[in-house]
Amino acid sequence: MARDLAIDLGTANTLVYARGEGIVLAEPSVIAMNKRTGDVIAMGREAWKMIGRTPAHIVAVRPLRKGAITDFEVTQRMVRMLLERVGVSRFNRPKVLICVPSAITAVERRAVTDAARRAGAADSQLIEQPLAAAIGADLPISEPVGSLVVDIGGGTSESALLSLGGVVALEALRVGSFDIDASIQAYLRREYGLAIGDTTAEEIKLAIGSAAPTPDELRAEVRGRELMSGLPKTVVLTPVEIRRAIEEPVSAMIESVLSCLARAPAELAQDLLEEGLHLVGGGSLLRGFDSRLAEEAGIPVTHVESPMECVVMGAGQCIESFEAMRTMFMDPRG
Repeated sequence: MARDLAIDLGTANTLVYARGEGIVLAEPSVIAMNKRTGDVIAMGREAWKMIGRTPAHIVAVRPLRKGAITDFEVTQRMVRMLLERVGVSRFNRPKVLICVPSAITAVERRAVTDAARRAGAADSQLIEQPLAAAIGADLPISEPVGSLVVDIGGGTSESALLSLGGVVALEALRVGSFDIDASIQAYLRREYGLAIGDTTAEEIKLAIGSAAPTPDELRAEVRGRELMSGLPKTVVLTPVEIRRAIEEPVSAMIESVLSCLARAPAELAQDLLEEGLHLVGGGSLLRGFDSRLAEEAGIPVTHVESPMECVVMGAGQCIESFEAMRTMFMDPRG
């Protein structure tokens, strides 16, 4: 018998929840292909390790950018491999609930559902990530109380104010943690004439990146290729430099949250003064982001439990109950 599945198809990572089992797969949203033959060489963590380290005829790519499908065929192949890894075959075709950003268009919604169906799903439906995150965080979204969820992903940042099972105010921005990585790369090129790859930029962000000053800050030694000579070069970076480098995307994320807050009805705004907002997504784990957001928004800010798994867990709660599925599904026709 086919198992119903919930998939958080993220720009950075993809998680799969199986009904009655919980999370059965969590992999980076990366696929490595041989351009000469068109064969898929690796997917997930294996492909992620290849980014920036492959010969010319092998390319490791992320088929989703800014929360949207940029290569339909590659995305379809990646989804098919994901389904195969969790035991789906042509004789065992599940119904699939897919978490998507609120910012995507009707055409992009249709592309996601079509990719899942062509990859082997018997049926595919969509649920918006902020709603799934609120369900996964056990927020009282069905009550007349304001709940603000801020989801910072790899390619998008979304702020959703929820009450009585619906979205009262929404701000969606196609800026995420990958833009922070890109800002670090641009800064090193501009200030030091140093070229680094995506993986190194992410490592710098994790090591010394922050949105606000934090205790016990350390320096980091970074190796890359000098643009002028083409030779390896080492530089030492400080957290202050990285904060300056990533200020633009971080400020854009915070402004998006403040814009959502400004649209909150007066009664729900009072609720937020007590309940605060809830941070979800891997991008929200940037050091100092919560404290800076709390200072600028003037309300409490807390991380939900398991911020990177919260969205798929919320979608998983939906597929555990047929009634929940029927009420929470979105129409893929837009």
